[in-house]
Amino acid sequence: MTALFQPGDEMRVEVRVTPDKLAKFGGQVVHPVYSTFALGQDAEWACRQFVLAMKDPGEEGVGSYLSVEHLAPALEGTQVTVTATLQSVIENRVRCSWTAHSADGRLLARGEQEQRIVNEQSFKALLQSLR
Repeated sequence: MTALFQPGDEMRVEVRVTPDKLAKFGGQVVHPVYSTFALGQDAEWACRQFVLAMKDPGEEGVGSYLSVEHLAPALEGTQVTVTATLQSVIENRVRCSWTAHSADGRLLARGEQEQRIVNEQSFKALLQSLR
């Protein structure tokens, strides 16, 4: 793992609320808005940008923590910016806070996320042992 960043550094991803990101259960749309689940996925992707830049060959990032405070709805078609802010890198743990804002500036959600950078072969062996 190569430490390339300092606390406070940011990564951003742009996403659009598409039909697959709507709140649904059992294949049925419950509310035609950006789901908390999809927000969490997009937040993890934004935070993972740090891990992708930091991991060395033979390493992989594995999610270990995610919090989502969903504050406001966003309709299908809304453009969203998810901003990950590096909070700390302690040993192999990469911790970020994150926010999601609509294009009109509304704060949609916020939270924290952590990934651990691990040896890829060891992780694959662990998964194999669970089968």
